[in-house]
Amino acid sequence: MVDFGGWDMPLHYGSQLDEHHRVRGGAGMFDVSHMLALDIKGETARDFLRQLVANNVDKLTQSGKALYSCMLNPEGGVIDDLIIYFLTESHFRLVVNAGTADKDLAWMLARRDEIAPGLEIIPRRDLAMIAVQGPEARARVWQVIAGSQAETENLKLFQATFFDKYFIARTGYTGEDGFEIMLPAVDAVEFWNALHAVGVAPAGLGARDTLRLEAGMNLYGQDMDDTTNPLESGLGWTVELKSDRNFIGKQALLEKPVKQQLIGLILLDRGVLRSHQRVITRPDQNEGEITSGGFSPTLEQSIALARLPLSVSAGDEVQVVVRDKMLRAKVVKYPFVRNGKILV
Repeated sequence: MVDFGGWDMPLHYGSQLDEHHRVRGGAGMFDVSHMLALDIKGETARDFLRQLVANNVDKLTQSGKALYSCMLNPEGGVIDDLIIYFLTESHFRLVVNAGTADKDLAWMLARRDEIAPGLEIIPRRDLAMIAVQGPEARARVWQVIAGSQAETENLKLFQATFFDKYFIARTGYTGEDGFEIMLPAVDAVEFWNALHAVGVAPAGLGARDTLRLEAGMNLYGQDMDDTTNPLESGLGWTVELKSDRNFIGKQALLEKPVKQQLIGLILLDRGVLRSHQRVITRPDQNEGEITSGGFSPTLEQSIALARLPLSVSAGDEVQVVVRDKMLRAKVVKYPFVRNGKILV
């Protein structure tokens, strides 16, 4: 067990490596109840979110549809990355990160008071969240939640629906298919044990990190934070700048030239890539830095995400400073692995 955002979290349940492979090849589950769901209710909910986040909630027209976005400060830095679910015109549900939950809520309440007084922002600490991930994940959930298959098997990626006491979303953070399921916290232990009984393997933070790194998914506090620009963090696809919509941080993004990019690395020499290691490109280029790194159980190599100059491209070779040694690494486009397949 380790401290994570103020929560006691399992690093692993026995073997981090086994947990990783179980998710890639079968089904694993993560207790992600430390993440905070927030219900936003009121007639001005959509207008509020238009200004609050960088992606455009006008894309959300179907009940249950989800949108990934960043919430920015006026300087264009990332306060947090989050998921927004559209339920009705007067009800949206957000899911924010554990370590930023208090900060996020305070920021939202302050902006609410400025933009949309009277709007309700309700923290849902009464809900637990369990993510079931892997090629067999959905079938295992259908075994446990009787009758849910008919309601959820046609859900597309980034869609969700209510079924009985469950809010079932086809989202995840592993690069595999599966569900993220919100349910009353008082029912979480029974649900967890039922999943375990049908062969879903518990998985901890260690496997969650290697899985998301292989899938090229950002981790808040490492790959971006409130001092970094989402356009330099591989998150340009979550920022909608074309419409006339004005959102917090938009002007700063338009005024700042993009000088760096987030890109993948595969280590060619022996060693392990870690965050904050320096990356040397060419003498005529600025240095870069690894944001997330580690050993990939699927590739059986060390991989990383790194923020490097725009002039660096896939196929280039760079050098990483590891314990005062210069180790060779190949630049690649991430993701490294998706749906069990190696892509680099």
